[in-house]
Amino acid sequence: MTRDTSHTDRDESKPVDDTATPDEMSLDELRDEIRGIDHDLVELIARRTYVADTIAQVKDEKDLPTTDEEQEQRVMDRAGVNAEQYDVDANLVKAIFRLLIELNKVEQRESR
Repeated sequence: MTRDTSHTDRDESKPVDDTATPDEMSLDELRDEIRGIDHDLVELIARRTYVADTIAQVKDEKDLPTTDEEQEQRVMDRAGVNAEQYDVDANLVKAIFRLLIELNKVEQRESR
């Protein structure tokens, strides 16, 4: 999936200064940056959900259980490592991933 740039909340008449640091950006520019990041996050969640749905189909075809605790642990471990790499609170990142995993499992159970 690619990012849909046909509609943004950013004022297109204002030039974007890609060289500006956050300290040099106005509040509106910073909020525009957050809006773009939020859009990207939702797109990534949609992509992840699509792949998880495909995994659910494969599990169903192969008569595999919905829950794979070892795989879930690998995902959580990877989330923690990635969080540390970007200097983000690992507990926060793991909580987000736990929520994503649980939502995917609920969808998998409902689709069976």
